[in-house]
Amino acid sequence: MKLYHSPASPYVRKVMVVAQETGLLGKLELATIATTPMQPDPGVAAANPVRKIPALVTDDGMTLFDSPVICEYLDSLHGGAKMFPDGKARWQALRLQAAADGMLDAALLVVYEGRFREEAMRNKAWTDAQLSKIAGALDAFEAEADSFGDRVDIGTITVACGLGYVDFRLGHLNWRDGRPKLAAWYEKFSARPSMQATVPPAA
Repeated sequence: MKLYHSPASPYVRKVMVVAQETGLLGKLELATIATTPMQPDPGVAAANPVRKIPALVTDDGMTLFDSPVICEYLDSLHGGAKMFPDGKARWQALRLQAAADGMLDAALLVVYEGRFREEAMRNKAWTDAQLSKIAGALDAFEAEADSFGDRVDIGTITVACGLGYVDFRLGHLNWRDGRPKLAAWYEKFSARPSMQATVPPAA
């Protein structure tokens, strides 16, 4: 399987963590690319009509996108503990994934506003609105952190990758301040080999 990959992408990191946790890393051929919203990689554009990573080309030539779909596909290929559990636990994991993906979406918009828009055209109200979404998600995770326990599922993986991205690109937010339970959980979860192996390169 061919995965269009960038080590700085938190959505790609989700896929890589799931691949490692499920023992499928060796089944992936990584096509590491450089892409931006204005200049998408041609291979990504061919694999994903909205020209975003991650995109996966399966062994039979099917293309899958984006990270929730790819992660669930990988989870369907192994016989171990499922990253997408059954029953009520599934909805809890999917809900957590949605909140963390929403936080990541907002964080990426903040980063893009600073990196790709000329300073004179930047919109502070827009940026503040995205930052409020990030803060809201972080506060929700702090309130729920006791329930995370030792779970390793698509929800906790996405939260951890989201926190890692906030550290990576928006470290000045100091998200740990006032969120001791979440910080303690993240310190433990981020020590997992799958998380250590996917730390993005220095900004």
